[in-house]
Amino acid sequence: MAILTPRDIGSKLKQAGRLSSQPLCIYGTDTPPAESISSTEINRCIARVIFTLATDSTHSGVYISVDKKKKCCPGGQAWLGFQPFMPYLKHFLSSGSPDFRNGSAEYLISDPDLVEKRLKSIGKVTPLDEFIIIQRSDQIFEQHQQIKAFLCFGEAEQIRNLCSLIYFRSEKSSGIQIPWGPSCASFISYPTGMIKFNQQECAILGPTDPTGNFWFPHSFMSMGVPFNIARQMAEDLDSSFIIQRPKVAYPVRKS
Repeated sequence: MAILTPRDIGSKLKQAGRLSSQPLCIYGTDTPPAESISSTEINRCIARVIFTLATDSTHSGVYISVDKKKKCCPGGQAWLGFQPFMPYLKHFLSSGSPDFRNGSAEYLISDPDLVEKRLKSIGKVTPLDEFIIIQRSDQIFEQHQQIKAFLCFGEAEQIRNLCSLIYFRSEKSSGIQIPWGPSCASFISYPTGMIKFNQQECAILGPTDPTGNFWFPHSFMSMGVPFNIARQMAEDLDSSFIIQRPKVAYPVRKS
């Protein structure tokens, strides 16, 4: 079998999921590609930038690095390992504190102590390199072979089929996780193995963070897939139910 390039794998994933958006490649480098731009040129929210990249071909890729001008979301910077988690985060994610933004809070976790325990449980977050690159798989240059993960966006049926394709050859019955964290963690940190205490190679479904619901389509989910799993999915596509039984994978429904 011919060796599949990152572009080939992205094309196969898009075909398998019948995705309307473009699968993305995630990798690290000490020098960003000339064709990429800083994520902050699009939006301060890293997750929102990533989804825009998958659904809009205006830009081929973005890079994320230490943001000295504070244009990037500080939480996103921490979840990518570029800075420590801010001390006020335990209050902001739970019930608030009068010492931060007049008590502004997200009420995502029951109390500040639990936030501290949760953050401790993930361990150190280590960046992939000086720059983290998110690039459309249909526009990636072939010399970029150190891809850590692919990221797909799709509707429920599409993601279900991609999940089933993972299990086509896997010996594991638990090769998919839905971990806690912000959208950027679901998109990047977990599937690339950047989180110390969650380095099991498995696909990551998400996002589980409701604060992005105002911009993320209500019927969509994300699927971050480590490179080796994505490559196996691409190699298995033609033998799997998606090609062999397409009416089962994508039935024609009468209105």
